[in-house]
Amino acid sequence: MTPSGVSGGLAVLAGRLSPGALLDDPAELAACGYDAAVRLAPPRAVVLAACASDVVETVRWCGREGVPFTARGAGTNLCGGAAAPAGGILLSTARLDRILEIDTGRGFALVEPGVVNLALQRRLEPLGFFYAPDPASHRVCTIGGNIGENAGGPRCLKYGVTVNHVLGLEVVMPDGSLERFSLDDPGPEVVCLLTGSEGTLGVVTKAWLRILPAPEAVETFLAGFDSLSAAMECVGAVISSGVIPRSLESLDRSTVESVDQYRLSGYPKTEAVLLVELDGPRQDVAREAAKVAEVCARFGARECRRATEAADRERLWEGRRGAYPATTRLAPNVLVEDGVVPRDRLPEAVRRVREIADRHRVRTSLVFHAGDGNLHPNISYDERDAEEVGRVRVAGMEMLRACVELGGTVSGEHGIGLEKRSALAWMFDPGALELFSRIKEAFDPAGLANPGKVLPERPFPAGARVRPLPPPLSDAARHVVERVRQCASERRGMLVSGSGSRLPAAVPGKEGLTPVVTAGMRSILDLDRSNCVATVEAGISLASLRLELGTRRWGLRLPDAAGTLGGLLASGAWPGARDELLGMRIALVDGTVLDFGGKVVKNVAGYDIPKLLLGSWGSLAVILDATFRAYPEPVPAVRPLRPQAAAFSPGPWQRRVKAAFDPSNLLNPWLHGGA
Repeated sequence: MTPSGVSGGLAVLAGRLSPGALLDDPAELAACGYDAAVRLAPPRAVVLAACASDVVETVRWCGREGVPFTARGAGTNLCGGAAAPAGGILLSTARLDRILEIDTGRGFALVEPGVVNLALQRRLEPLGFFYAPDPASHRVCTIGGNIGENAGGPRCLKYGVTVNHVLGLEVVMPDGSLERFSLDDPGPEVVCLLTGSEGTLGVVTKAWLRILPAPEAVETFLAGFDSLSAAMECVGAVISSGVIPRSLESLDRSTVESVDQYRLSGYPKTEAVLLVELDGPRQDVAREAAKVAEVCARFGARECRRATEAADRERLWEGRRGAYPATTRLAPNVLVEDGVVPRDRLPEAVRRVREIADRHRVRTSLVFHAGDGNLHPNISYDERDAEEVGRVRVAGMEMLRACVELGGTVSGEHGIGLEKRSALAWMFDPGALELFSRIKEAFDPAGLANPGKVLPERPFPAGARVRPLPPPLSDAARHVVERVRQCASERRGMLVSGSGSRLPAAVPGKEGLTPVVTAGMRSILDLDRSNCVATVEAGISLASLRLELGTRRWGLRLPDAAGTLGGLLASGAWPGARDELLGMRIALVDGTVLDFGGKVVKNVAGYDIPKLLLGSWGSLAVILDATFRAYPEPVPAVRPLRPQAAAFSPGPWQRRVKAAFDPSNLLNPWLHGGA
């Protein structure tokens, strides 16, 4: 539409955009008032951005006019995150669909946000590379949406979710500035904060993505089980055996029957099916396949099938890929929930989900990314039946609450959006929700970037948390927390350190700072072999940690370095930390203790505080302990470390992060110009 055809004050915006970029015809807007989850009032207008400057101009215009905006890719979001608020601007990045560069030598692809996930995969395949995140909607979903939601997919069991593959971002911030952020930037990892923020902190216009060499061999293994509980127990045993498949999926009998009505899957007529896919060097895959076959046999698997050729493997996958389309044929609508539990709680989670479905009389089939504990109950219903819709929504939320009560999360890959905002209170204490809100306000003080999404409304309810508490703080940790609390009450600056080996030789104003030393916190708090996770205090030396794990025949992918674990994380010296880190417990500047993450390998609920703190040098919070992926055998030390930097000089957006955490600049104040 040309500027002359645009109504009201939108004409000014239209005149600054590419020709035809702005739509405000009611018929055109009607199709944009919803995403794959909910239907809302149509937006005031839609901007079909054709270049980054269209995004910049739109965000700046919204800021001047006080108009909210929501970024949108393909609209496949399942939690209402991409639905525009009434009276707002829907900012589509679908036309920003260029693959700008592929560098196999340095292992990255530079893309615009509208690139479809599958289109990138197809470009990489003839080059012998692949992009690991593969959400179920990969045929239509866009990279920008994947980044906003921190999307996963079957392969994330081995390779991680989107945040593990984003190297850098170009982002239009809520004030309309165009900024670039990289994992190579010193200081807090803002890239990790933006990834998974669901468009509430900015709009991505370019992304540098990590790409990987295609594996030498891939083998797919299908097994049927006489009970879903046996299949779930087998899942934990496979992981505990030391095998990390690239995919470990499960379908229950009702899902397989639905698929067979849609297209013949050829799957065994058993109560549950496991689909296991392995990749890597040919000899390793053969060895792991034999181990998987042995474990499956131990749990009573039957009708086992193995495939190594691409066509045969594709046939085994057809049933899994057809699960959602088949479910949509059972009723006009399907609610797809997205909860995660620790792997050893999967049998209990299945029992509770089925009990909830029966109690509310809702038709539910179960599909799992079972290897990482991610359940997708698919609830079929008819939106024209208001009474049924009510039962479905209540049942869905109860299923998510059950996951949280079992130590999990309300989202492993779909995000929070509009529909799960209230559920965050089940996972986080009010102090954590307040921290999320302060970060949002620091980045977007006007509250115009995708408002009403992700964060629940204030006041945050006390006592709503149902997620299990982490292990009790040690005496040493309580001492550190009390020291922080006392310094804050007296407004004394603090010098936070572990062994001190990474601090600069000359800290400005050091004499006037009170030392807060974490080196006394040196225990392994939890080594969970069932879930392959370890929780370790931040003050333990890396040498002691390696030695103690070795005596237990256990391993973490740690670098061979001096100093403490907390110092390694806080200094940002270990680039691979974000791929291994699952959770963190911290003390804020006032001594408030908060915990994030835990024993699940997928968790996209709320802002990613643990990864943000990597490279923060103790200037945002004091790291008390951290939870990592663990391995049931010793693993070689990882390399390389980043060159030791003399801390960092904060940029403007890192200063905003600092203001959200420590507005009085008491924690390592020399980093932010104080002492």
